[in-house]
Amino acid sequence: MVHSDGLSPVPLLTADASQRLQHIRQICQGIPPGVRVMAVTKTVPADQVRLAYGAGIRDFGENRIQEALPKQEELQDLKDVTWHFIGRLQSNKVRKAIEQFDWIHTVDSLKLAERLHRIAQELGRSPQVSLQVKLRPDDTKGGWPLPDLVQALPQLQHYDHLRIGGIMVIPPRALSPGETLTLFQEAHRLFQDLQRDFPPAAGSPFQWQHLSLGMSNDYPLALESGTTLVRLGSLLFGDRRPQA
Repeated sequence: MVHSDGLSPVPLLTADASQRLQHIRQICQGIPPGVRVMAVTKTVPADQVRLAYGAGIRDFGENRIQEALPKQEELQDLKDVTWHFIGRLQSNKVRKAIEQFDWIHTVDSLKLAERLHRIAQELGRSPQVSLQVKLRPDDTKGGWPLPDLVQALPQLQHYDHLRIGGIMVIPPRALSPGETLTLFQEAHRLFQDLQRDFPPAAGSPFQWQHLSLGMSNDYPLALESGTTLVRLGSLLFGDRRPQA
């Protein structure tokens, strides 16, 4: 598989470690300053996470708490790592997510936000969260429909044990590159509107630090649209077999 920047991902199981390290560094060098690279490490073993760390990546995203825990334990010597939870968050996993992750990116309902706030308050923590927004119909993904998000913002403003650091938007798979670019540009305008209408202030949970757009197959379009964080998995590690 060749990506739009002309770089082919190095296969996870066959590439020499030094080759893979060089590949990851090459990808990171192509990302503009000020844009964070999150390595999506679902099904990626700890030694490969450590390799990406050696290439300069400090942000790692996991989809499943039960998979992340042993990796986090094995990599606890990497003190400056930021762990991001990017999977669908079940209500019974909220406490563990707050305990184990620095960021939770998939807050997609007022009910989930309220539970996160309540448990964060119990734990004496203030986790960073992103609001996942669904700007196009897509039955395969979670996300706040825009009208529901607008309606929820006044209530979210009271959840002072959350630090609402941004929004995340994932396009439907069926979109063309042109349609994806339009969607990303729309997300960027929404992000600017949120920064303007709900500005960061003392006591407010709203911080609006990051616009999270773009994955391995579409991140150049996200960069063009003003993203501040890209989520790269297969581009860094190669195609991975899904877990049973």
